Amino acid sequence: MSTASTFTVTPISAFDDNYIWVISTPHSSLVYVVDPGDANVVIEYLQANKLTLAGILITHHHHDHTGGVSALIDHSPTQIEVFGPSNENIANISHPITEQTHVELQALGLTAAIFYLPGHTLGHIAYHIQDALFCGDTLFSGGCGRLFEGNPSQLYHSLQSLANLPSNTRVYCAHEYTLANLKFAMKVEPDNAALINYYKHCQTLRANSQATLPSNIKTELEINPFLRCHTPDVINAINLHFTQETKDVVTTLGLLRQWKDKA
Repeated sequence: MSTASTFTVTPISAFDDNYIWVISTPHSSLVYVVDPGDANVVIEYLQANKLTLAGILITHHHHDHTGGVSALIDHSPTQIEVFGPSNENIANISHPITEQTHVELQALGLTAAIFYLPGHTLGHIAYHIQDALFCGDTLFSGGCGRLFEGNPSQLYHSLQSLANLPSNTRVYCAHEYTLANLKFAMKVEPDNAALINYYKHCQTLRANSQATLPSNIKTELEINPFLRCHTPDVINAINLHFTQETKDVVTTLGLLRQWKDKA
């Protein structure tokens, strides 16, 4: 569990490696959840902690992020707010997000800034609440999402928009992929001391059955090769691996994603 300004964020583990994030405040039994792919684990958590679901935040249409929405609506005694991108054909959205810069989480008195992040999917969005970023499958600790629908240019600009957030921004991504991502990152930057130290830290966390998340933007700028495509070490690693010369950051990102996909 970690505290982010005026609210608390708690993970619920789902499937093999998903996290469903619960957003709560100290003086209310109302909560919002982010990307509930599994309704059962959310319902169990709500019942065990005597909480009531007020709303759902969806980042993109993949089933492991949306699969529990319908059952959660049916389970809720009162109408809940369901936020999500309007252009991804997601059922049950009551508050479609199209071009808004901010949305209000009325039940908790919180405001979420909206980031539009095409790449992993074309309509992927993120929610930035105070110092917490809920970024779905766009940015992972040590990595990023696969290019299922978008292109490298879109993903590069999406990642850069997140990289420009304040360095203390907590990164709540949707999967526990960190160790695998860092193993790949060390192939790209084997001499990156910050990366090596972070990998050891995350190994200890996982050995003790603890989440490696949230990360933060400062850490990701130091260790995540997908945010470091402008650095000589990452460019040189790409040139060596693909036996070619490239100094363009978008091309570097695209090739880095190809390398990771086959790693």
